[in-house]
Amino acid sequence: MAVRKKKLINQRQTILRDMLAGFASAYPDVVRLTDDGLIVRARPKSAGKVGLVIGNGSGHEPAMIGLVGEGLFDVNVPGEIFTAPGPERIVAGIKAADYGAGVLLCVSHHAGDLMNAEIALELCQAEGIEPVEMVVLYDDISSAPKGNEPERRGTAGLFFVWKMLGAYAETGASLADCKRMAEAIRDNTRTLALALTSCASPITGETMFEMPDDEMEIGMGVHGEVGIGRHKVVSADETIDLMLPRLLEDLPFNTGDEVLVLLNNSGSMTLMELYILHRRVAERLAQAGIRHYKSWIGPYATTQEMAGFALSLCRVNARMKYLWDAPANGAFLKGV
Repeated sequence: MAVRKKKLINQRQTILRDMLAGFASAYPDVVRLTDDGLIVRARPKSAGKVGLVIGNGSGHEPAMIGLVGEGLFDVNVPGEIFTAPGPERIVAGIKAADYGAGVLLCVSHHAGDLMNAEIALELCQAEGIEPVEMVVLYDDISSAPKGNEPERRGTAGLFFVWKMLGAYAETGASLADCKRMAEAIRDNTRTLALALTSCASPITGETMFEMPDDEMEIGMGVHGEVGIGRHKVVSADETIDLMLPRLLEDLPFNTGDEVLVLLNNSGSMTLMELYILHRRVAERLAQAGIRHYKSWIGPYATTQEMAGFALSLCRVNARMKYLWDAPANGAFLKGV
């Protein structure tokens, strides 16, 4: 029998509308909710700069509404819970982000997101909306083998792209250069996630999958997609020792490289646990001769109340570090 979990909502049909209204009312200095349900910057970019748009299914907050703002995205097109927004809504988002230098549509690689984004670009072409480019982003090493990177899912590690690309667009970089920068950051990013528990759909209240109390799954996707396999729960250090070598070997990351680290809370991990995990990450990176530049630790892309985390590494150069440190003003990201 499916287990139902409690959720404090109003009506199932109004979850998205209620959430967006509450979010916009909490951060009026950063974002604005449009009449057609888009989250846009409260203070638009200057004319002549590239606009950045992303669409995504809701239920992963603060992704992606929390990354709209100065130095970040210009427009987020929120879909229904765990459902990509439709092509027409993506086109509306592209129009809202047009400052005269073109728009870059960022797509976290999932089948529905990619399909709807491709249709949206066709609609833009038919309407004469140009220039518009799309960049498809992915980072999850568990979802396809090395050598098949374009088949991988987009997960929490794409936040490295969001932050640095947002800063780059603010410099007045061209549309082509913005796309190249996004691809360069993507190609230097690797992510592996772990789940300890399931979560409940806010629509039905039912758990998405079952997980025995003494097991964990390495490589689980943001919607509960199957990962590399299940293991008995082990200590924090042993968990990192299982995960980090896979990441380091995949790029590969080498002695002398400098990296950013993300420990993304999938929903209900405690900061205590995340800091214990980060301690081991820092130790193992030092042992490998890999320099640790800076870290993000916290709930950036969640799956409701799932207990788990994603570990992401991004190899950076001097330009990327400059972009990482550039000012940002989003509801959940001010600076880094």
